[in-house]
Amino acid sequence: VLAGHDLMASAQTGTGKTASFALPILQILKASDEKVVSKGVRALILAPTRELAIQIDKDAQQLLKHTGLRFALIYGGVDYEKQRERLSQDVDVVVATPGRVIDYLKQHVVRVSSVEVAVLDEADRMFDLGFIKDIRFLLRRMPALSDRQTLLFSATLSHRVLELAYEHMNDPEKLVVESEFITNAKVRQLVYFPADEEKIPLLIGLLTRSEGQRTMVFVNTKVWVERVARGLERAGFRVGVLSGDVPQKKRETLLARFQKGQLDILVATDVAARGLHIDGVSHVYNYDLPFDAEDYVHRIGRTARLGAEGDAISFACERYAMSLPDIEAYIEQKLPVAAVEPELLIAKPRAPREKVEGEEEGETESVSAIFREVREAKAAEDERRGVTRGGR
Repeated sequence: VLAGHDLMASAQTGTGKTASFALPILQILKASDEKVVSKGVRALILAPTRELAIQIDKDAQQLLKHTGLRFALIYGGVDYEKQRERLSQDVDVVVATPGRVIDYLKQHVVRVSSVEVAVLDEADRMFDLGFIKDIRFLLRRMPALSDRQTLLFSATLSHRVLELAYEHMNDPEKLVVESEFITNAKVRQLVYFPADEEKIPLLIGLLTRSEGQRTMVFVNTKVWVERVARGLERAGFRVGVLSGDVPQKKRETLLARFQKGQLDILVATDVAARGLHIDGVSHVYNYDLPFDAEDYVHRIGRTARLGAEGDAISFACERYAMSLPDIEAYIEQKLPVAAVEPELLIAKPRAPREKVEGEEEGETESVSAIFREVREAKAAEDERRGVTRGGR
């Protein structure tokens, strides 16, 4: 990048990609300071999700806070007028999600014709979320390929990502950071095969036996995110819920509380699987195995970041066990299997903890009550879907 090349790069999650484009951006912009005549955005960093944009902005500002570069963070769901006002104050670096920045572009609040460096982070995710037309719209309004540097980062350099790169980049260098395994070798992986009604009791039993500092639990659906969180709260844990239904302001508050240690566990859908860097996540639980093998890699990538170690524990239940062969084929290894021992389904007594300021009073329920609620919820869901013991 420092040599002036465009770059498309792939590397494991948690290896520091943000620094690998933030630091060269500083060097490039400082080197061209004297040449800059027109005002406008000089570096545009695009991310597929609000959470990732917030994370990039936070990391980049830490790295570049003494450089004099002016930043703007632009994403949907919050502070429309405040963000608009910030953009009108001549900023050097914009970190944004595609939709909101296009909105401001069409209103002539921001212009990208002065961009010297464009960064596409998590390019494969841009395709998954349907942003690729927006990306092309923005790239076509930037300076010619020879007059800007374009840096593309992706978990995988798939055919469609490569096609985008060759269409909108200037003879890019290709860099793939190979690893012996697709998953981080410092993540200890394990899989259990519980019945559906055993999953919450097993999760509670394992959580009461682990000494995790921060734990993330991934669930496939919003409905079960709420049910799992409710079961954990009744077992005495401090729990936050993160899904697509949670308003942006509340998401940010939850993540800040989790980072500060005011919450023990974050129960989330795949909205939290990519891009989030939270220090000290020691355990990741796949309460549901994901349908997509790549999502498994991103989920467990929330632990064992930047050289640390971590544990990833998955539940291959009767509903989602079919995903396991694809996951094992993708990561090129078999997951060690652990038995669901009866004692694991019984939570150990938890030591009383001090109440955190702002926390509501709650009551702890017995594991048998949680068992009963899970069975009732599953029966109701099966009835709704028309499932009987004899099949559909």
